[in-house]
Amino acid sequence: MILIADSGSSKTDWRLIGSDASIQQVKTIGFNPYYQDSASIADELKLHLLPKINEPITEIYYYGTGITNLEKSQVLIDAFNSVFRECPKAYVHNDMLGAARALAGHHTGIVCILGTGSNSCFYDGEQIAHQIPPLGFWLGDEGSGGYLGKQLVLSYLHKELPTELREKFEKRYGAKDRLEILDNAYHKPFPNRYFASFSKFLFDNRQHPFIYRLVFEAFTAFFEKYLLKYPAIHQCKIHFTGSVAFYYSDILRQVANSKACTVGIIAETPIAGLTLYHQQTN
Repeated sequence: MILIADSGSSKTDWRLIGSDASIQQVKTIGFNPYYQDSASIADELKLHLLPKINEPITEIYYYGTGITNLEKSQVLIDAFNSVFRECPKAYVHNDMLGAARALAGHHTGIVCILGTGSNSCFYDGEQIAHQIPPLGFWLGDEGSGGYLGKQLVLSYLHKELPTELREKFEKRYGAKDRLEILDNAYHKPFPNRYFASFSKFLFDNRQHPFIYRLVFEAFTAFFEKYLLKYPAIHQCKIHFTGSVAFYYSDILRQVANSKACTVGIIAETPIAGLTLYHQQTN
């Protein structure tokens, strides 16, 4: 059985390809080696993944956020080794390569992730050939769910939201004070998840001119700070994956058109493409 995973900060999509070519889907929480150690990841796998597996695992292909160097990838490898002791092959890659393989396959293209966080790369059909490095939640993540939520909360705190939106916001979340938001931003874990949780409000109200402009400007910032710096930006297609890209695809396409860029595939998650990629490779 082959185990394939696409893991973001919020959730992990798993596909189990059986020896009879059957495909099983499983979901667990997201993993990030910057915030979790091997033991805690292994505990989650034993609790929510292992009970769904009914034959030996022969290969593992894991693509996830936070896999920035060998040290971070080893955190996941150690977790897999403790849970699937008989598995001879466990490959851990960053989520950017996973998105590239899922969306572009063996073709050249620019590939982007717009989910809880944001990222991008130029993919040459085999590997990531060039990347404008992302700066994370506090210094970057333009266009992501975390960034969108942060912009919404800032507008709320600065009393910039139109009255009707402010009333809707407080009806949905209750009145928010500065100290509560600062506590979630600086003291509690996963501030990106906290702020990304507000992006659903933006989606539900995206027809409002204020919200539309906020989202349009967030995607524009993503293009200007990252995508437009790729030399091949106007010569190849730009593919996107992630919940933000998928659910705001209409606005995303409008921003791309305004920059004379060609959008290719927009997929909510890369897991289906990754499953096909590894079925064809193995």
